[in-house]
Amino acid sequence: MPGQFRVGILGATGTVGQRFIQILERHPHFRVTALAASDRSEGKPYAQACTWRLPGEIPEGVKPLRVQAPLPPLACDLIFSSLPAEMAKETEEAFARTGYPVISNSSAWRMENDVPLLIPEVNPSHLRLLEAQRCRGFAKGGLLVTNPNCSTVMLALALAPLHARFGVTAAVATTMQALSGAGYPGVASLDATDNVLPFIENEEEKIERETRKILGSMNGTQLQHAAFPVSAQCHRVNVSDGHMAAVRVKLEKPARLEEVREAMAGFRGFPQESRLPSAPERPLIVRDEPDRPQPRLDRDAGNGMSVTIGRILPDRVLDFRFVALSHNTIRGAAGAAILNAELLAAQGYFDLLGRGAA
Repeated sequence: MPGQFRVGILGATGTVGQRFIQILERHPHFRVTALAASDRSEGKPYAQACTWRLPGEIPEGVKPLRVQAPLPPLACDLIFSSLPAEMAKETEEAFARTGYPVISNSSAWRMENDVPLLIPEVNPSHLRLLEAQRCRGFAKGGLLVTNPNCSTVMLALALAPLHARFGVTAAVATTMQALSGAGYPGVASLDATDNVLPFIENEEEKIERETRKILGSMNGTQLQHAAFPVSAQCHRVNVSDGHMAAVRVKLEKPARLEEVREAMAGFRGFPQESRLPSAPERPLIVRDEPDRPQPRLDRDAGNGMSVTIGRILPDRVLDFRFVALSHNTIRGAAGAAILNAELLAAQGYFDLLGRGAA
């Protein structure tokens, strides 16, 4: 993954924007040179515009950067976007039309037919969809790539080796999602304390749709979504970080318990083979203790980029069940987008970048 690329971040003062900045502080290939956010932050140095809510201090390199409007041009080679969905559609397209690669954490573009919805270990072949984006009239170098919903990431990663080896014919997931997934200030304290909220708007639909797209197969430059049904029920729980899912799965081929465990524990992909900087050594970590995974103990596995799997057992209704856990603002958001950008760089999609200071 050669080269040094200048990065702009849209939505830089928000929860995911801060994660981008934190993770990129010492990245070997990406350097933050431009920050953009809402009108109330525009024109201020980042240290003044941002109320930093992550552990540690604001990285020194971004403190003096003045926050700009989320409009092109920006002094960078590529864009990471954590804009709200209602802003992302038009804004991200504007950057792509101007020739910027846009790697988005927003839901706005995920289900478009010509936009890859990527988990680099699972579906790097879906980058072929970018060929169809030429019809959108993007300037040279412009493209749109998205990462999935924060809960979809862990479900699709966990299902991928099972689908590849045995075929998945149905999956049911019940999620327990952290408060940070709602952004800041998020859920009111009196709603969250001593409580579980059994509704997260649009979350169940996102998981059900996105999982089937990610696990779909390419036919030339066309994507055929996976045919099996996915059912999701989503809950907000009083945990700071770390989304969990209790999953049940039905398989097409017979499988023994030890085979299911081995398929998940041995799963690797292009990021591991290519040693991409943000790739965890093990994308799926299988634990055999009866009381794992747990958010406090396991959300930071693989620097927050691994999904931890536990309680793999036969199921009396479907075939097998297990529990999955991932860090929702790292693997489920900023870290996922950064790994997508590393994949694009490794496969040559940034070779023509370097537009100079804007």
